[in-house]
Amino acid sequence: MQEEQKSSGSTQELLTFTLGGEEYGLDILKVQEIRGYDAVTAIANTPEFIRGVINLRGIIVPIVDMRIKFNLGHAEYNELTVVIILNVAGRVIGMVVDGVSDVISLSADQVKPAPEFGSAIDTKYVMGLGTVDDRMLILVDIEKLMTSRDMELVESVSE
Repeated sequence: MQEEQKSSGSTQELLTFTLGGEEYGLDILKVQEIRGYDAVTAIANTPEFIRGVINLRGIIVPIVDMRIKFNLGHAEYNELTVVIILNVAGRVIGMVVDGVSDVISLSADQVKPAPEFGSAIDTKYVMGLGTVDDRMLILVDIEKLMTSRDMELVESVSE
């Protein structure tokens, strides 16, 4: 029965990840793979949130640190730090997060509109707030974020 609900059009599958104690969710269909954080090659004169680039099987992939991008302070990289490799608008981009939790399905009635957040995150990239049991997820429109004006710099780095 639950499998039938998952296949209906009203549910959305999300990859959940953590940043600075908060839990976020993004569309699982945008995720190419998940990797442990490894050394990156720094590129001069890039914004602080771009940690550098990696060579992923012949593709040069810019690595964005989401903690810096969301103004959540400096990140300490450890064995739990992961890079979510995204395929967004035909581009491959790596996103550093504190950790990946799981994949969940949310129905439309579990998603609430996003309130104003102040300076923690620009709400134009927030699709809403998802609730699962006692958990609250900040649902990020990752394609809108990664293709935003700020991220146009990513495209110039990767070329």
